[in-house]
Amino acid sequence: MVSKLRSARSIAVIALAATLGATALALHSLRDRQAAAGPLPSPGTAMEVPVASVVQETVPVYLEYLGTTQAVRSVTLEAQVTGYLERYAVRDGEDVRKGRLLYQIDPRAYRAALAQARAQLERDAAAYRYAAANHARDSRLIKTGDVSLDTLQLAASTAAQDAASVAADRAAIETAQLNLGYTSIRAPFSGRLSLTQVHEGALITVAGTQLNTLVQLDPIYATFNPPDTDLPRIETALRRGPLPARVLIGNSTTAEYSGTVTFIDNTVNSGTGTITMRATIANPRHSLLPGQFIRVRLTIAARANALLIPQIAVSSSQLGQYVYVVGPDSLVRQRFVTLGADYGPLVSVESGLAPGEWVATGSLLRLGSGMRVHPLRQTPAAAGTPGRAASKPHRPVRPDLQPRRGPAAVNGPRR
Repeated sequence: MVSKLRSARSIAVIALAATLGATALALHSLRDRQAAAGPLPSPGTAMEVPVASVVQETVPVYLEYLGTTQAVRSVTLEAQVTGYLERYAVRDGEDVRKGRLLYQIDPRAYRAALAQARAQLERDAAAYRYAAANHARDSRLIKTGDVSLDTLQLAASTAAQDAASVAADRAAIETAQLNLGYTSIRAPFSGRLSLTQVHEGALITVAGTQLNTLVQLDPIYATFNPPDTDLPRIETALRRGPLPARVLIGNSTTAEYSGTVTFIDNTVNSGTGTITMRATIANPRHSLLPGQFIRVRLTIAARANALLIPQIAVSSSQLGQYVYVVGPDSLVRQRFVTLGADYGPLVSVESGLAPGEWVATGSLLRLGSGMRVHPLRQTPAAAGTPGRAASKPHRPVRPDLQPRRGPAAVNGPRR
């Protein structure tokens, strides 16, 4: 009996200690939040709160997909003649222009072969001139009977054979010139080299000696696979003209690369329900490389009269996302909203707000419904950067405002 009483007392002491600890923790958390929010205004004083207006603008409607980059052209450099490598004329990984010398094979043997072919041409040309003169002379003498018909025919045959020899020599000279030119391996197009596979003094053979690889970087392909359900919207946009495409890297919110859609495959993959598409992207700085994972954003339409507010005006709770609306009477009211796509520092609002209303963009931790405040009006662009107040009237967002971050499929409402 005594043991049971002692156990009950121990449990009561533990419960009391736990309650006191939780209370202390809650008070500590409350003090931290009050310290973070700053000192409360004195009674009867309206707190200054930065606010920004809800604006209406035309914004782009876009689809976004994951994709990869691919080189427009990629070749393996190989030799067309055999010889020892005399010089590697560039650096590994260097950007080269079309026609630049990359490798030089020892050309001496091929210069000698060209000189030999030219000498053979001179020899056969001399023999042809002699045979042609003999044929012309016999053609005159046969009229007087001084030569036989067989002699004339032999002279004609000799002249024809020598003419053929001259033609063959000219072809041999052309072949020798080509082989001599092949000793200089030049860039077939502008691009970037990889690591060289051979060095000076190595014997280069025609039978598949790989020297290096060259890839074209500007422009570059962005390949992605939209679901077939998006295909009608994409084709509708294509019928209106070139379909713009923008490329984002990693978690970037800025589309630094742009181009147009240039290819749609003719078959939907029945296993994945997707279709292969490709956009040609300008890459003048060569900062995009083949094989990178990217996000491709297609602007398929423009949405008029979209409502935009600064992203920093939005707060979240268990009930959803909300903003604090400051009315004409300077009273604060909490309003739950449904958000759409992000456009840089702004976000579109699908429901919950009306054009011309003002939302609080600062001091959100100290606000509550029914409070009276002193609003400091800002432009939406200035409201996107904390601490920037604007005394001048709001200036509308540019009509060509491009989205900078959105969901993976389409810029619809955010949950």
